[in-house]
Amino acid sequence: MSTAITFLGVAGYEIVGPEYRILLDPCLSANPDRPIEPDDLETPDAILVSHAAFDHFGDTYAIAARTGAPVICGGDVRNLLLAMGLPSEQVRATVWGIVTKVGNVLVRPVECHHWSQAQLPNGQWISGVPLGFIVEPEPGVRIYHYGDTAIFGDMRLIKELYQPTIGLLGCTQPQHFLKQVPGPGWFLTGELSPREAALAAEFLGVKLALATHYLDLQNTEGVEYREVQEFLAAVHELDTTGSRKAMALEVGETLIVDGDVYRKERRL
Repeated sequence: MSTAITFLGVAGYEIVGPEYRILLDPCLSANPDRPIEPDDLETPDAILVSHAAFDHFGDTYAIAARTGAPVICGGDVRNLLLAMGLPSEQVRATVWGIVTKVGNVLVRPVECHHWSQAQLPNGQWISGVPLGFIVEPEPGVRIYHYGDTAIFGDMRLIKELYQPTIGLLGCTQPQHFLKQVPGPGWFLTGELSPREAALAAEFLGVKLALATHYLDLQNTEGVEYREVQEFLAAVHELDTTGSRKAMALEVGETLIVDGDVYRKERRL
């Protein structure tokens, strides 16, 4: 058996295991370098949305409306999807601790230190609880998606309880989207700095720390490239196991997980 993890950009992934296909935070239309169009994605068995930010909610509604795929998300994202026209029976709201199963897809929502706000079509603003996720596409492959969390000490508890093997950990900010965020000043880090993301990998005890939350690794002079490289170096520096691996995928690249063997392929 093997699992394929394809990076769609920002924190979006398609994860294909032996029994099911899931989408996580599929943001494609807003990505100028998207590796695939939303309409070209195969029908997922479930779509998981960590929170309502536009670069994570992304194309969830369009993909769900086209494919009929069920969506697992927080309460505010559910209300947004219903207001946009998705039928109630297609959207399951959950929160930390409520393990949820849709078809063959079992999802464990976990604590996430972030925010989630959405504006409904009528202009009303709503807020809800952001989610991290753990999914197990095949026995022994337990993938943690950080959901835009900041670092917190109880990541050690997630390790103790659920033993994730792969961590999708944000360590930078997509600069293309930062230009669209209004307000004075500027952001100096993402929700996790590169070193905090590496420490999160240590807290979680993952075997593989996978960088995420970026679009552009081609520009070797850019912030995203530099911070991803800092993350990769810090993972090894802070690793007390002596065996943790650290990797970063290009947008459109796929990681094949075959036991404890990891290899990259270009599929998109």
